[in-house]
Amino acid sequence: MPLFEKTRIEVYLPDLPSAPYQDLLSALEIEFTYTFGGCSLLRGLSGNYQSQLGLPIEDRVNLLYTDAPFTFDDGFARLSAYTDALRQTAFEALDEEAILVAAYKVFHSG
Repeated sequence: MPLFEKTRIEVYLPDLPSAPYQDLLSALEIEFTYTFGGCSLLRGLSGNYQSQLGLPIEDRVNLLYTDAPFTFDDGFARLSAYTDALRQTAFEALDEEAILVAAYKVFHSG
């Protein structure tokens, strides 16, 4: 069977036990499940980033991802608006200086 294209959307969130972090993660899991039919979560990944002050910061992150049922190029305008909204929602819910939301092409087997 041939491969077919979808668009993967990933949200990297700090892995913290406080309520705002857990509530946002739960809300995004529900959002991805109802909007795209499901999602996957990788917990407790090791991460590093450079802070606004230029200091290296070690961070534990959770990676939540889903595959949208449209191609990257055909859905680019919608995708861009959606990922911007996800990132803005995360900034409003959390006290963070950096939140990563990524989107890219993936190919599924038949």
